Amino acid sequence: MSIADLRENYDKDVLLESNIHPNPFTQFQLWFDQARAEGGLEPNAMTVSTVSADGKPSSRICLLKDFDERGFVFFTNYTSAKGQDIEATPYVSLLFFWMVQQRQVHINGRVEKISEAESTEYFKSRPIGSQIGAWASLQSQAISREILEQRYADYEAQFGEDIPKPAHWGGYRVIPETIEFWQGRPSRLHDRLKFTRDITGQWQLGRLSP
Repeated sequence: MSIADLRENYDKDVLLESNIHPNPFTQFQLWFDQARAEGGLEPNAMTVSTVSADGKPSSRICLLKDFDERGFVFFTNYTSAKGQDIEATPYVSLLFFWMVQQRQVHINGRVEKISEAESTEYFKSRPIGSQIGAWASLQSQAISREILEQRYADYEAQFGEDIPKPAHWGGYRVIPETIEFWQGRPSRLHDRLKFTRDITGQWQLGRLSP
């Protein structure tokens, strides 16, 4: 079988204007809870796409760590490639893909750093190994495995179990301007319902052609 012959039939559910919640954050919560309940590895995994200062796009998988009506939060090294992109172009695209449910959620919006207090609170909740890793990793920079492991050992010896949050590490909140819900349908006639925030801050719902 060639790659061109690989295809999946999407027929598990429908998404209509009559059954979507009028609040996109509530709808996201409903779908997220279902993805968690029905299985699938890391339902909070999302593609985060950024654009550099010279207009070059880049994407990677990150983990969603919080969301509410203010936006969607993830954590990273601020000096990483994505951090530098965000500094230059403070807009990102998030994409969740839940294959078990045959669903996607696509979010576009402005991004900003969360408070230092919020970042510190989350950092302290992480496993100790992950805390040390935030110090050891020169994220996105070239490094050998030996040097990376030595840096980890050095910081582990330096801090013990009382590890401060690095100044270069913390959270971003994506403040959505659009949130699109995609439900796979037969014959590639997928349902795409898109919420767009208007100038008054209210959400307007529309259907897109698949």
